[in-house]
Amino acid sequence: MTSYDEIFDNNRLWVANKTATDKSFFEKLAKEQNPDYLYIGCSDSRVPTNEIMGLDAGEVFVHRNIANLVNSVDLNVMSVINYAVRHLKVKHIIVCGHYNCGGVKAAMQSADLGILNPWLRNIRDVYRLHRQELDEIEEDHLRFNRLVELNVQEQCVNVIKTAAVQQSYVNDGYPTVHGWVYDLYTGNLIDLKIDFEGILHNIQEIYDLTGKGLMKKKDDQ
Repeated sequence: MTSYDEIFDNNRLWVANKTATDKSFFEKLAKEQNPDYLYIGCSDSRVPTNEIMGLDAGEVFVHRNIANLVNSVDLNVMSVINYAVRHLKVKHIIVCGHYNCGGVKAAMQSADLGILNPWLRNIRDVYRLHRQELDEIEEDHLRFNRLVELNVQEQCVNVIKTAAVQQSYVNDGYPTVHGWVYDLYTGNLIDLKIDFEGILHNIQEIYDLTGKGLMKKKDDQ
């Protein structure tokens, strides 16, 4: 285990490595950030966001919480999405879960987890929505992994429900929302191929926040 003091030694080494290849790296980094990506992921320490994407500092705007939830009453994640879309003009929003997620596993247990109860209720709601599919999976490990995927899918839907995303997409053609899972066992990123435009169209009858009357179905236009 790395000691507290060693962290600062590691920092100095990291700075030296960066400036060895680009003397103005930090000068350029300090000026502004222009990321194309917003990444909403789990707080799990085993998922190093920039590294698994092969991106450097300044290339991805990051928000993390337990089990990568997008809850409309969570001002933190809502503020991040709003800032990323309206001010940073990100082109892609990624919700990334990971297999063997402790938050998802906890939500599958019949236990009182105190302050975590209202947070994990969001994942239990995902289970309720997809209960028939999940209950048909006999093996616990596979059912657990599938709930991880379905949770990502539902959080993508929650992102698409936001006014900032809907309005920006109508006006500018971006951002697009993606759902990923990171496989801790292999290190691979798995694209769940979320049908962004299809989901957007399907939810518009209820969640249309564009102010442009888009809630009518295409067939009715």
